[in-house]
Amino acid sequence: MLDLIAGLFSIFVGATPSPPPLQTTNWSPWMQPDWVLSLAAPSPDPIAERAVQQHLGALASLGLPSRNQGVWMQTGDQVLVSHQGETPLSAASLTKVATTLAVLTTWGTDHQFETVFSTTAPVKAGVVQGDLIVQGGGDPFFVWEEAIAVGNALNQAGIRQVTGRLIVVGNFSMNFEETALRSGELLKQGLNADLWSGEVEAQYQQLAPGTARPQVKILGQVESGELPANAQPVLRRQSMPMVDLVKAMNIYSNNIMAQMLADSVGGAAAVSQKVAALTQIPLAEIQLQNGSGLGVENRLSPRAVAAMLSTIQRYLQARDLTIADVFPVVGQDGGTLAGRRLPSGTVIKTGTLNEVSALAGVLPTRDRGLVWFAVIDAGRGDLGTFHYQQDRLLSTVEQAWGAAKPPALQPHSRDSNQLGIVQRNQLQQALERAF
Repeated sequence: MLDLIAGLFSIFVGATPSPPPLQTTNWSPWMQPDWVLSLAAPSPDPIAERAVQQHLGALASLGLPSRNQGVWMQTGDQVLVSHQGETPLSAASLTKVATTLAVLTTWGTDHQFETVFSTTAPVKAGVVQGDLIVQGGGDPFFVWEEAIAVGNALNQAGIRQVTGRLIVVGNFSMNFEETALRSGELLKQGLNADLWSGEVEAQYQQLAPGTARPQVKILGQVESGELPANAQPVLRRQSMPMVDLVKAMNIYSNNIMAQMLADSVGGAAAVSQKVAALTQIPLAEIQLQNGSGLGVENRLSPRAVAAMLSTIQRYLQARDLTIADVFPVVGQDGGTLAGRRLPSGTVIKTGTLNEVSALAGVLPTRDRGLVWFAVIDAGRGDLGTFHYQQDRLLSTVEQAWGAAKPPALQPHSRDSNQLGIVQRNQLQQALERAF
């Protein structure tokens, strides 16, 4: 799965549940009512203005006009600089900031999706004389390591062979595949070490030393369908908690994960509405067609992105977490930050399309505190040029305002975010009972 991760990032019995209804947000205690980005007063900072003018001038000299660029910087209720800050622009994967805010506030930081494994016959002498059913509940990060953990748990339950089929039911995706049959084929491979490819072996080597190699041999074909009436659960596999899922999504900007999570709360329209209500930014500045940012149709204003980020921070702080627990941190995380020369300790989300390069996050400074920013650049330019100018912009203002590493931007160490850990398995009892 290393190749998958390099490119992408290596619930319940019955039908997939409907997302909770969107409700009016209770701003207390995690949002101060007198601090709303959409109502913030402009108070231009000369350092920020010079840095932005330098940024825009450098791009203009390359034939990339200022009208295609957008910048917003703010600290507290003070807008430090704005260039087209309220104009919705193609935002690429900054869309995932909206998805992050929507899913966290809908499901909560600790929510886990559940994948249920059932059989249509009891296990006898290690053999199930029937089918094995995997019933997906929307886990967007079910990968090789998770399949290995499931296979070992099934072995622990006494299952080593299934004479029937592997039936895929519900919302199940493995290794970010979008089709049930392909996901099922990968699961069948992951459950049986005799079928492993070099990719699976490489991911196995990342697990704890001494992890067993599962041996669940499925003799039948992979099919998709409905849950058989005689299916009996034998194992429930919980996903990572939501806060860890969105961190995984954001580090490598995984589009499949983002869309699955956005769909879990009702899709792009529901994400837009919820974000607008939470940030009090006009819906006109939050135009989403999907939850990932694929395509130029997704448009966000720089102001809206900054508002989403600060709202996420306040929501998480009330739960003893920080924004660094859901977005990558420069100097600590790789992914889309690899090769960038950004100020250490900055919490960042990137966005990239063929003609769009975007960067947003929070910059910790000595003199200005937490500076929330969003930069959206567009045009027929080299992405490396956009990256260089964006990195230069942030480094310039950090050098002027001074570096800082406040506790408010430190991520927490979380055991639950480890792939393949056995603690998220729940074996059912009485596997020998009559069916």
